[in-house]
Amino acid sequence: MDTRPNHTIYINNLNEKVKKDELKKSLYAIFSQFGQILDIVAMKTLKMRGQAFVIFKEISSATNALRSMQGFPFYDKPMRIGYSKTDSDVIAKMKGTFVERKREKKKTEEIAKTQAKKPKNMVSGSAPGQQSGPGAGGAAGGAQIPNMGLPSLMSQPPPMQQAAPQSVQEQPPNNILFLTNLPEETNEMMLQMLFNQFQAFKEVRLVPGRHDIAFVEFENETQAGVAKDALQGFKITPSNAMKISFAKK
Repeated sequence: MDTRPNHTIYINNLNEKVKKDELKKSLYAIFSQFGQILDIVAMKTLKMRGQAFVIFKEISSATNALRSMQGFPFYDKPMRIGYSKTDSDVIAKMKGTFVERKREKKKTEEIAKTQAKKPKNMVSGSAPGQQSGPGAGGAAGGAQIPNMGLPSLMSQPPPMQQAAPQSVQEQPPNNILFLTNLPEETNEMMLQMLFNQFQAFKEVRLVPGRHDIAFVEFENETQAGVAKDALQGFKITPSNAMKISFAKK
């Protein structure tokens, strides 16, 4: 591809039946192994269906992700990945090269003019005598720029501090891994996408009625150990670090 390396990778040929929230979580699960992700943009509009953008903090992370995941079977369809042609807004702001789009700028100016025409005590739509706080729109002429994008992963609240893990007796190495501390939205497809990159992977087994644990089976204990070491502490979501041990036999 002629497009030069970029912090943002563009993915298409995605399964259009997958819901947006599940799609973003699944993309985070498989791409966060390559480096810090600043944002994932996926929209279900007719024009953007089956496409997504993954924005990395480092270009090297985007490059490794593109090379490693090109053609990866994602929800039964091979992903087509390329570099984005332009910087995403979040990267442009970091570089100091961000230029507001004409359409957004015009809309912002119109909002600012409308706010400026209102009486001071009506700027935020509050009743006379009520004070206009920052959350209510601010002072006249200082209208906030509307958020035209999707919520950033960076804007999520920091993960709650978890209690220190209890000491668990380590089982002797074998070909089955036991996963704990999995987030509620974990599904079989997510775990398969994480573990089938390792040789000798066989299957994922979920436990009915328990979203937080699962078993992963390999053909031999050597490859199970490789996967265990590689994915120990992997965060399927920003607040859930996966814990992996050998299963009891």
